[in-house]
Amino acid sequence: MQLNVGSTDRMIRLVVAVVAAILAFTVASGALKTILLIVAVIMAVTAVVRVCPLYMPFKINTNKRA
Repeated sequence: MQLNVGSTDRMIRLVVAVVAAILAFTVASGALKTILLIVAVIMAVTAVVRVCPLYMPFKINTNKRA
């Protein structure tokens, strides 16, 4: 798979993941907590592997090295 998540995109995803996880564990409950945790996991995984499946059909690539 071709890497399609660049450095800035990666950092934004990590920040969003951390904020979503913090909100999920501190203020959210019920369905909102579940949604925030899912968002946190998806953002963290796509940041770490540097591939976003949603970018592929639209041919979006924020990775300048690719």
